[in-house]
Amino acid sequence: MTVIPIQQLPQDDVLQFFKEHWGSTEMVISSGIYDCSKLDGFAYVDEQNSILGLITYIIRAEECEIISLDSIVEGKGIGSLIVQAVEHHAFEQGCSMITLITTNDNLHALKFYQKRGYYLVEIIKNAVEQARAYKPEIPLIGNDGIPIRDEIRLAKQSGLL
Repeated sequence: MTVIPIQQLPQDDVLQFFKEHWGSTEMVISSGIYDCSKLDGFAYVDEQNSILGLITYIIRAEECEIISLDSIVEGKGIGSLIVQAVEHHAFEQGCSMITLITTNDNLHALKFYQKRGYYLVEIIKNAVEQARAYKPEIPLIGNDGIPIRDEIRLAKQSGLL
């Protein structure tokens, strides 16, 4: 098992992964609308090159924004490894900050990132309502029965990478 750049995977595998885990390759968040299958990223693959984890990101000047993160096997360190791969790459590219956006219902992501040194830096009220105008299939209710309304931006300074 290993971490590889997403570009080393067959495009069909990447497309299928996003459709299976996100419903489509499109991510609509307050920082933009992204086709995750076209972004840079890293994948954690097994011996058969099956994707067990995948992360995408975009670099703008000195900031790297994580756009998506999926680990289909929980508790094995896969998410941590691919986040570290992005952090290392961002540092090499001269980024001074890594950011990401998640929704208010995603308590698992909030715990995951805070344990890895990320801070809550902004709450974007009713951002998901605006995203639904473009992508109406975004559910109204999320994890643990929590209404999905707001986005939360987290950040980590490069000195903490």
